[in-house]
Amino acid sequence: MILRPVRRVAACWTVAALACVALAGTAAAAPAAGPPRAVDLDAAGWEYAPDPQDAGLRDGWARGHGSATWSAVDLPHVLDPRPDTKDFHGQTGWYRIRLTRPSGTPAGFDWGVRFDQVRRVADVFLDGRRVAVHADPYAPFTVALPQLRDGRPHELVVRADSHKGKEPREGWWNWGGMTRPARLVPLGALVTHDPGFLPRRTCAADGGSCSWTVLVDATVENRGATTIVPRLAARLTDPHGRPAGSAGATARPLAPGERARVRFRVPVGGDAQLWGPGHPALYGAALDTLAPDGSVLQHDGARIGLRTVGVRDGLLVVNGRPVELRGASIQEDVDGHGPALTDADVRSIVAQLKAVGANVTRAHYALDERLQRGLDAAGIMVWAQAPVYHRDKLLVTESQRDTALSTVRAAVLATRNHPSTITHSVANELSVIPDRVPGTAAFLRDARALTVDLDPTLPTSVDTLSYPGYARQEAYAAFQLLGVNSYFGWYPGKPGHSTADIRSLPPYLKSMRAMYPNSGLVLTEFGAEATMTGPATEKQTYAFQQVYTRDVLAAVKAAPTLSGAIYWTLREFAVKPSWDGGAQLSTADRDAIHHKGLITYDGRPKPAYEVLRRDIRATAVVRPDADVALALNTRLPDHGRGRVGFGVALAILIAVGALLALDLWAFLGWRGAVVADAHEARMRRRRALRARRAAVAAAVEAAEAAETAVPLRVVA
Repeated sequence: MILRPVRRVAACWTVAALACVALAGTAAAAPAAGPPRAVDLDAAGWEYAPDPQDAGLRDGWARGHGSATWSAVDLPHVLDPRPDTKDFHGQTGWYRIRLTRPSGTPAGFDWGVRFDQVRRVADVFLDGRRVAVHADPYAPFTVALPQLRDGRPHELVVRADSHKGKEPREGWWNWGGMTRPARLVPLGALVTHDPGFLPRRTCAADGGSCSWTVLVDATVENRGATTIVPRLAARLTDPHGRPAGSAGATARPLAPGERARVRFRVPVGGDAQLWGPGHPALYGAALDTLAPDGSVLQHDGARIGLRTVGVRDGLLVVNGRPVELRGASIQEDVDGHGPALTDADVRSIVAQLKAVGANVTRAHYALDERLQRGLDAAGIMVWAQAPVYHRDKLLVTESQRDTALSTVRAAVLATRNHPSTITHSVANELSVIPDRVPGTAAFLRDARALTVDLDPTLPTSVDTLSYPGYARQEAYAAFQLLGVNSYFGWYPGKPGHSTADIRSLPPYLKSMRAMYPNSGLVLTEFGAEATMTGPATEKQTYAFQQVYTRDVLAAVKAAPTLSGAIYWTLREFAVKPSWDGGAQLSTADRDAIHHKGLITYDGRPKPAYEVLRRDIRATAVVRPDADVALALNTRLPDHGRGRVGFGVALAILIAVGALLALDLWAFLGWRGAVVADAHEARMRRRRALRARRAAVAAAVEAAEAAETAVPLRVVA
């Protein structure tokens, strides 16, 4: 059984010595005198033995004893790819490989194995002796193997134990195994840990010219036997491979075993080419760790993107423009492979997101490096999150919070170099009243500060449960972005805080805006289970899922202060035995699969898939100015209306002018008639007056004539 892996390892060493490629993502070739290349171990001769009785430790499997049954496997590998009920609470499996120091290793270099993920607890043995234990199932780790210096073959054994109790809670299947790649990495006298390349744009105070820099953030460790003064040198290349900037920094002297954090900025030259949906321009970033004599002890690289992400007036802003997110979340779970994704699985997940038109996705943990690189290249944004889920019970003590903060740190370090990452969510669905839960409030405060420290270029966030009737929480108000996980119309809610009626969603969204006026709001979860045909009024049917998805998206569209929606999830995944999903139907199938997905576990789209796809196609990722004006309740500037807006405004002005002209004509006509009537009335009065005067004159004249006609009588 040993000869086969030895032959495979020997073949790998030969390839590594002749033409092994540089570390993935390196922007420019390292100098000729640089460190040796990392060696891919995924197909280097691993063997696997199941341990259903968990007897391997007792029987000495790490030392080659016992009755283990070994078979050849490649990485990534899962203990059992089927979500079998008997395995949910955990199982144990063993892996082994023969390792030899690669030929041509320069003096002063040791080797270690970098494990991208082992679920849940990894016991690492070399030649029968335990050399490391790692207990975070979602954080990568490196085990130094100085024993390889002697040039002889050594046996590396990894025991993967996935057993867990009720806590910590997780909303996905409890998989186990070496579920992500592993590689052999060189370790010089100086080792740089988790280098970050963080782009930032700075503009003049008067709104004039802007410039870009890349913040390099790394921790350097002295593994040597003497004090060393480390120096770091960074360089950038633009999307066409041309030099785009360089800079360096010198750390303080480090004694053996010491570490120091080093931060410096690299100016970006040339015209900035931005990363974003539809134009995912990728720059190269490279970092050399140098000894005092100038020799390169470590070379790191990444593909990064120049983009800005922030929150302005309560709206999510990318590259200076408010955006409207639309997409679906994912779980790393493929039928037949579980979380042990092949390269083909990675490409398939990216292709499925592109097919539905998603400009964003989300997961409950840091994604596989290969998958997030694919999302970088596709221009699909990622709402990144630490796997801290419903964990209030494990945030009570300082020690528990330190463990959770370590999980947050690992998630941020794993995702911060990716331009697709638009936020670092520190947790999912903690207490709805964290202000009254001291441990949760303390964790949220410290986690927010930690993410700002590790990545000051992105807004902080946390994803919240949605129950109406609770007051504003200061612990949540401190975050720049809030994820709103809404299941109005699906789950019943809590006594006094019902979510049973989907019509309660719009007023709830308004209440969230009122409580958190300065935070960006995104609907980070919504979904309905669907496994059968039937009427749209019955939960669990495809028709109900269609209508539910349509109605939620309509509520989102009617809430202009919301910055988007992310369906939960694109594809079905394994969650736990006898999953009900919320329908509470005795006739519904109850298996291990979470059926809210728009694509079945075996890859068939459901009718609601098309509902989401149409909505995404009809929604511009960059929000129109009129939409932003509606969200902010502000007047739309003239320059922002465009030709259509100008035409509409001109037509309105013409119509108003015509109405005014008609009103003026009517007024003048009325005025003329009134004046004519008044004139006629005056004339009638004058004629009447003249007639009266003439009559009076005639009467006087007649009287006078009568007096003249009477004879005078003389009285004696």
